[in-house]
Amino acid sequence: MKKTNKIVRFWKILGPGLITGASDDDPSGIATYSQAGAAFGLSTLWTSIIAFPLMAAIQQMCAKIGLVTSQGLTGALKTHYPKPVLYLMLLFSFPAIVMNIGADIAGMGAVGNLLFPKIEASYFSMIFTILLLFLIVYLPYQKIAAILKYLCIVLLVYLIVPFLYHQDWINIAKNTFIPTIQFNKNFISVLVGILGTTISPYLFFWQASMEVEEMEHKNKHLIVNKKIIHDMKQDVDFGMTFSGVVMFFIILTTGTVLFKGGIHQIDTVEQAAMALKPLAGNFAYLLFAIGVIGTGLLAIPVLSGSLSYIITETFGWEKGLDKKFHEAKAFYIVMAISLVLGLSLNYIGISPVKALIYTAILYGLTAPVLIAIILHISNNKAVMGNFTNSRTANILGFAALTIMTIAAVVLIYLQLAGD
Repeated sequence: MKKTNKIVRFWKILGPGLITGASDDDPSGIATYSQAGAAFGLSTLWTSIIAFPLMAAIQQMCAKIGLVTSQGLTGALKTHYPKPVLYLMLLFSFPAIVMNIGADIAGMGAVGNLLFPKIEASYFSMIFTILLLFLIVYLPYQKIAAILKYLCIVLLVYLIVPFLYHQDWINIAKNTFIPTIQFNKNFISVLVGILGTTISPYLFFWQASMEVEEMEHKNKHLIVNKKIIHDMKQDVDFGMTFSGVVMFFIILTTGTVLFKGGIHQIDTVEQAAMALKPLAGNFAYLLFAIGVIGTGLLAIPVLSGSLSYIITETFGWEKGLDKKFHEAKAFYIVMAISLVLGLSLNYIGISPVKALIYTAILYGLTAPVLIAIILHISNNKAVMGNFTNSRTANILGFAALTIMTIAAVVLIYLQLAGD
């Protein structure tokens, strides 16, 4: 009975962190991890071990900022920092988030076309955009997420495929725990993409804003204490663990099936879907499509919501996914505009798979600036009071900043050097 009560209590604790973790494995993440496995086999498995504590630490900082200040990241910056810092954050966030929305919509359109080849992918992209606009405006996000979380369970099929093959588990362990780096443009691009799609800037804003809304739902006058912080950490850790496990097994699956099958460059969703053929056979495309559409429907409201929180907090407009359209018109209009802008990117001629990967790389290039800002806020006693970062949080935060900065600088150098 005690065990049952513990499970029930733990399930109640799960909220923004779990949604964040599920959203982290969006179509951009699936495409990036699939390309990593196809291009380099198991050589990037170690990134899942490195990325987990780093992304958990950053997301916990963002969550704590939301809990302590009762504001999102943008609100905290606006209140306590000079305006140029706020505008710098906007400059680095807006283009990457809009491109991510566009890439995810394109990816969903491409898998729709995979299932129904007679209908063009662009039509599916428009249909999904209209559907998302309808869901976002007419349904509370909590209801959408509660349903869509079950679609994301399809991602767990990646956990099964590797076990259908005879595996060299010693080699898998070696690639998991011993980092190997190839100093060439393609490998560093994938590495920056993996870091960018796991430690994604849009999730920083989302996490902080969702913690504020969650607190308001529970009790507007609740005082932040160690128990609330502890529960938040459990929620974030569970969400990030889910995200990290899925990431690990997508790389392992594609490294086993595609890399060994001679497919080293993924240019179409059909090639990415082939990784599931050993398990699902002719249903592989269907399973892959459900995974991409499910994660896209879950992640795009998070992406557009993050952007809307940034804009509305900057200008002091009414905001909140728990509010109806007439209560926060500007908030929902910004979300709608971001979806339309994202959809328009489908017509610039980049393949959906490449767009998804480019988005992850762009995040990898812009994230260091935002991580530096988050670290400063988290260590600012004027903002955080007694809840400034612990030594462990700072070590992990600065490690994330250092690793992502070095990877971004090396990638820029290799691009300029023409390697």
